[in-house]
Amino acid sequence: MAAKLYLLVVGIIYLLLALWCVIQPAVTSAKIGFELQGGTGQSEFMTVYGGLEFGLALLLIVFAFKSETVRYGVIACLLVHGSLVVFRTGSFFCFSDISPFTYQLAIGEWVITLMGFAVLYFLPRETAKMNG
Repeated sequence: MAAKLYLLVVGIIYLLLALWCVIQPAVTSAKIGFELQGGTGQSEFMTVYGGLEFGLALLLIVFAFKSETVRYGVIACLLVHGSLVVFRTGSFFCFSDISPFTYQLAIGEWVITLMGFAVLYFLPRETAKMNG
């Protein structure tokens, strides 16, 4: 149950982020330090941020609704967020003048990753209880 809830919550977070990027691209891009230059920049931002986040949302939500795929969903979520954590943390050592919003994103990424490890650790016991 915890693993399904984890996937649903992270999926909904990505769904909301995707909508925010599509509905308010100027606000969202300014928050993360991007400048949208003409239709090309707007298209790229909508595609990569809106589309990719929407796709991740759908992927995680679909994994949550099929018991036999929950474990794979948690692993997929950990692979994505673990990569974000590694690259974001590395960026803090490479760059200066990082906005508070970027630190907030980093905290969220760390929380999602650490929660994912906890969920994965307890998943076999939870699954065994449901099947036994």
